[in-house]
Amino acid sequence: MTWSYYIYYRVEPSQAAACGNAVRTLLEAVHKRTGIRGRVLKKRNEPLLWMEIYENVADEAKFEWELAEAVAAAQIQPLLQPGSSRHTECFAE
Repeated sequence: MTWSYYIYYRVEPSQAAACGNAVRTLLEAVHKRTGIRGRVLKKRNEPLLWMEIYENVADEAKFEWELAEAVAAAQIQPLLQPGSSRHTECFAE
């Protein structure tokens, strides 16, 4: 069984450009480490609510480890709205 990861969070308005750069770095690192190409979406009428999507994840443990390492290296947390964090949901067909 493979999983799809949906990770959403709110970006600090003054950090949107920096967060965009950090997320691109994150997506590249995850792809390099896992072979999984993620993408990021922004909510309609709420452009500071972002969602990363990673699909067809077969090895959840490895993926989650590599994702956590890449998130830490990209320093995403300081770019989010105060009191906000990344929320992860996983789904399978």
